[in-house]
Amino acid sequence: MRKRDYIIKGFSKLLKEEKLKIVAELMDNQVETIELLKSFWHPDRRKQKIFDEFSENTLSNFYIPYGVAPNVRVNGTSYLVPMVIEESSVVAAASSSAKWWLDHGGFHSVVNDVVKIGQVHFSWKGDKKKLEKVWDDLTSEMRKATASITANMEKRGGGILDFELIDMTSKIDNYYQIKVSFNTVDSMGANFINSCLEEFGEVLKKFVKENPLFTGGEKELTVIMAILSNYTPDCSVKTWVECDVEELDGLDDQLSGKQFAEKFETAVKIAEVDIFRATTHNKGIFNGIDAVAIATGNDFRAIEAAGHTYASKDGRYKSLSHVEIKDGKFKFWLELPLAVGTVGGLTSLHPLAKHSLEMLGNPSAKELMMIASAVGLANNFAAVRSLVTKGIQKGHMKMHLMNILNHYNATEEEKQKAIEYFKDKKVSFAEVSKFIKELREG
Repeated sequence: MRKRDYIIKGFSKLLKEEKLKIVAELMDNQVETIELLKSFWHPDRRKQKIFDEFSENTLSNFYIPYGVAPNVRVNGTSYLVPMVIEESSVVAAASSSAKWWLDHGGFHSVVNDVVKIGQVHFSWKGDKKKLEKVWDDLTSEMRKATASITANMEKRGGGILDFELIDMTSKIDNYYQIKVSFNTVDSMGANFINSCLEEFGEVLKKFVKENPLFTGGEKELTVIMAILSNYTPDCSVKTWVECDVEELDGLDDQLSGKQFAEKFETAVKIAEVDIFRATTHNKGIFNGIDAVAIATGNDFRAIEAAGHTYASKDGRYKSLSHVEIKDGKFKFWLELPLAVGTVGGLTSLHPLAKHSLEMLGNPSAKELMMIASAVGLANNFAAVRSLVTKGIQKGHMKMHLMNILNHYNATEEEKQKAIEYFKDKKVSFAEVSKFIKELREG
């Protein structure tokens, strides 16, 4: 690859073909580079234009497998759940867990609440008591100023819920917040919340400047920023599975149901007390949740950020899932914030996101919260189950076998022989390499 150090001005204003040419100039094989990027364009120009407009400086599409996990039963309803992820074992693990729990009561789930938070951060040297005295008048003005923005949301049962003045002057001089809670119903609501907050900031400045209660320097107020928070502890869901301990017999040929339950419980408790284990443990949960979020056009980055913050809410990062063995019952549950939407944004613009929601029966945001968390719990159950029994690598590397074979450009005949050969053997890159080499040497 050619290494160049130069600055491109006005790149975003160039035509797509011009951008491709500039990128290709960085490569040794310029023609092949352009052909590669173009080969991933959608043949339907109308759809490609939609994809191009999702982002900035779009050159091509980056494909990630779109799969499904069947038999995910949540609160008595079974779903075929779409999952978009490149990690080979995730969909298989979710499907395996879902099938097992299908015969043992399925997943149970309840949405705790759907409140989302936005903040107006401002700097002010005035008397807080004066602001508190006129607080009702100020918030009334804020509601009036955003009436046109909130009208449609209110028709759907949502809107602005509450305002709260937060004094942060003990941490930063003259720093305050207006914390606003919202219900965005079935939309993620980021643009709605941010539009309201920016208007609140303007109202706040004008109100303080014009109200006769404030004098002198009190009339000077600086809005630092107005933005939603992706931490949504009051937009959360709890999902669980439970069965008699005896029903766990047979999950491993070396352990009784009681032994399995106790070993499983200890493994989860380790993730509650050890930050190194907790990180990997929770990553396994988000394997499932993120895959559903991407498939339905939701912001998996915001979901993860909220989840990891929630895992640290007690001052120490720990497991998001928990186990209880009591009175002969095994219960495994997950509780976390999970803000998703089923209308607006990519959910209606991306053809596959729209298809995903239709596949799920066009769920409400609350229903999608329960489905996604069930898949997260399913993946977590599968991972811990493997860890306390046969080990994670046996199943994972079996699923990874095809990727290794593709690395060696294996033919279909070689793939079939490899699959047969490794049926009862551990898969590793070195062993597959050795097998392919010996196979080709005859």
